[in-house]
Amino acid sequence: MEIRLATLHDLESLTLIFEKYRDFYKKTADYETAKSFLEERISRNESVIYIAETDQKIVGFTQLYPLFSSTRMKKLWLLNDLYVEEEYRQKGISVALIDRAKELCRETGACQLSLETSKTNMVGNNLYPKTDFQLDTESNFYYWVP
Repeated sequence: MEIRLATLHDLESLTLIFEKYRDFYKKTADYETAKSFLEERISRNESVIYIAETDQKIVGFTQLYPLFSSTRMKKLWLLNDLYVEEEYRQKGISVALIDRAKELCRETGACQLSLETSKTNMVGNNLYPKTDFQLDTESNFYYWVP
């Protein structure tokens, strides 16, 4: 298995697995919009996408977005997406993708790697503490939808 940076050459295969990720979150399939979304992120350098590849097949990915902390005056990364094909789970691929995300933080001098997952995501809620993520029990998370 290889973990590497996704490029525009990966767009077709990446879109297929991205759509499976979106399906996991009960989103309506929309291949063309998903493809355009990923193409924009990659071509505009608006996110970093790492793919896990086995036998020249993309079996997992993680997408990270840059953010900034005003109080720490440093960059931080949001691990927004993490997905591994069902038949490749329990093989350490998620951990390898997270480890690569941590490496990106070190490479860019970032002060933090953050993520959010639902309280019902038992797989994620078991995985993240095992990879040294700390659960923030002191902050409230708010959002606004236009």
